[in-house]
Amino acid sequence: MTNDLASNHLIERISELLENARKRVAVAVNNAMVLTYFEVGRAIVENEQNGKIRADYGKHVLERLSERLTKDFGKGFSLRNLEQMSSFILSIQKRRRCLRNHR
Repeated sequence: MTNDLASNHLIERISELLENARKRVAVAVNNAMVLTYFEVGRAIVENEQNGKIRADYGKHVLERLSERLTKDFGKGFSLRNLEQMSSFILSIQKRRRCLRNHR
């Protein structure tokens, strides 16, 4: 019976270690993906004139980019997602300009 208790304790301890490691990995992956999407948005905006997406040309570029990224990396790179990534960067830039103007 003592062996059973020791064995159960060992199993619980190792299970706890593994669960904690999985949680840390999930957080690290989520952080890496958020930063990557931020940088993708920044790269898209920097590719455009003065940080403003040109309607026809920009849409065509994003459509091709979406197709290629989806082919190479799978889901998550729809035209809509790429537009949102770049819009997020533009909103940050706009906010920074507003803050600078109010100083």
